[in-house]
Amino acid sequence: MQMFDAETVHRLLPYAELIPALQEMHEGEMPAGDGVYTEDPNGTGNMFVTLPGWLGGRLIVVKMVGVFPANRDRDPPIGSVLGAVAAFDAETGAPVLVADGEAMTYRKTAAISGLGTALLAPPAPRDLLVVGAGGLGPHVAMAHMAARPSIARVRIWNRTAPRAEALAADLRSRGIEAEAAPDLDDAVAEADVISCVTMSRVPLVKGALLKPGAHLDLVGSYLPDMREADDDAMRRGTVFTCCDRGRDEVGELTLPVAAGALAWDDIRGDAFSLVQGRDAGRASEDEITVYKNIGGAHQDVFTAAILKQAAGL
Repeated sequence: MQMFDAETVHRLLPYAELIPALQEMHEGEMPAGDGVYTEDPNGTGNMFVTLPGWLGGRLIVVKMVGVFPANRDRDPPIGSVLGAVAAFDAETGAPVLVADGEAMTYRKTAAISGLGTALLAPPAPRDLLVVGAGGLGPHVAMAHMAARPSIARVRIWNRTAPRAEALAADLRSRGIEAEAAPDLDDAVAEADVISCVTMSRVPLVKGALLKPGAHLDLVGSYLPDMREADDDAMRRGTVFTCCDRGRDEVGELTLPVAAGALAWDDIRGDAFSLVQGRDAGRASEDEITVYKNIGGAHQDVFTAAILKQAAGL
């Protein structure tokens, strides 16, 4: 069994290679999977997540991570999603690898959103807006830029402005033109691609402000009471998801459905239907596309299989 620390995971899974590899994975069937979400009995709001998945004949993967949002406020701050991803041989059940859970979560989440951009965004976007400056922020920026190399500028908006400034500085240190956006509404109106990575329980992106042809990537809202975009975004956009599993568990979809702004039949497809050619995706230059990255065990299975191959195991 081989161990992969965070640095090795990031080195072996560059987005320019991970996104196409994930696209290839979506040419087949979705792995079997499930999830167990255990809340802290002390009522802290912390959660421990166990996600097992099985890629038939190839790999069994179990992700085990704690979701502790207050970790960002510790001194010094630590990651809010910490744990491990373990992979086992599907023929014998023997352990194959264990990888850093935070690094794997960042890589697979950002790359799945990058895949959505590769499949749905306008062909030559210039401006990317990242809403949220947490640990996923730099990763979604790099993933979207790998998916659409035409992106020339990244703007960051965060409720806490210093965090947006810090993330912009981090991206500039990587050679990316980046700056903090002082006004969210103005930044939304200018962006070609918008990626939301917050834990917001109130809509942040106003659909009325989306420019024709914009692509909206929604990542952070993973609980029934969370959402990052308002009803207008769902009314104006053609809605896709990363998969058809778990749609009825995320507020980003259930809340606009309950309000009558979206019907379940309005969701046109997912990454599997797009990759397999069952849906053509973007139909016009001015069409607004909305992509909900739901997450799920299948993403961890795919990413672990790609890591295994990249490591030559």
